[in-house]
Amino acid sequence: MSASPHHESAPAEMDIVPVRHYGRWAAAVAAVAAVGGLIGSLAKNANLHWDVIGHYLFAGLIFDGLTTTLWLTAAAMALGLVLGTLIAVMRLSTNPVLYGLSSLFVWIFRGTPLLVQIIFWGYAAALYKKVLIGIPFTDITFFRADTNSLLTPAVAALLALGLNEAAYASEIVRAGIQSVDTGQTEAAHSLGMRPALTMRRIVLPQAMRVIIPPMGNETINMLKMTALVSVIAAHDLMSNIQDVYAQNYQVIPMLVVASIWYLALVSLLSIPQAWMERRYGRGTSGGGRVSPVQRILAGAVSLGRAKKESDR
Repeated sequence: MSASPHHESAPAEMDIVPVRHYGRWAAAVAAVAAVGGLIGSLAKNANLHWDVIGHYLFAGLIFDGLTTTLWLTAAAMALGLVLGTLIAVMRLSTNPVLYGLSSLFVWIFRGTPLLVQIIFWGYAAALYKKVLIGIPFTDITFFRADTNSLLTPAVAALLALGLNEAAYASEIVRAGIQSVDTGQTEAAHSLGMRPALTMRRIVLPQAMRVIIPPMGNETINMLKMTALVSVIAAHDLMSNIQDVYAQNYQVIPMLVVASIWYLALVSLLSIPQAWMERRYGRGTSGGGRVSPVQRILAGAVSLGRAKKESDR
């Protein structure tokens, strides 16, 4: 007697329905509506004087200020990075004198506001009428100059920005150096490499992965902080903007001009910063960082796929 075959019914095909996030879409619509309303209100606001903004947006005085702002940013960051690296190495030194001097430098320049430092360097002639370089406690002088002729507003601005940045950059570099495993240094020393060569060839290249992202942010922050040097009339972008609205009394339109240029420059600086972060972040969990534009495009693609699935 043969057993009757057992027939199993095939499972019914299941439809995959994506989860609907109605709250997110409602919040997105509300946010877009609010931003659109604000932009429309600003566009129709006659008090903005768009004709004044258009007239001064590409004026020669503005470009002169932009030139000063850009070279101040580049020079102050270069000074801050070189001096900050030296101070970071000194703070990691076992020499108590080097450690104490570097710690004192960081304490002073991080503990006082940047605006105070800018004003101090701008009016340093009130403290010292002349700058003398020679052997202390003797009459031997190698260099002598009038303080006002030596510390021009541009030089004072550079010193204030560069020295202040050096204090912050030293902490960034120090954190990057300490992130490198000590076994790397020990291995280099076992091969006969001197400490300075080990730092230059082994430690610092590996520390760049930690140093680059915050240093990129410091560069962008430096670009904006140059606006503070307007208090000593260093002829940067903000200084020239203030000179204009002091004459035509169009404060808000001129501030809009300054904001447009700062936003444009920061956006340009963000491109190499993102590239360098991806370049030095390869192989790490943060190496796959995506930009806001990439997120928007990825969201649009996923939305299109979800719509296709729901239409099936």
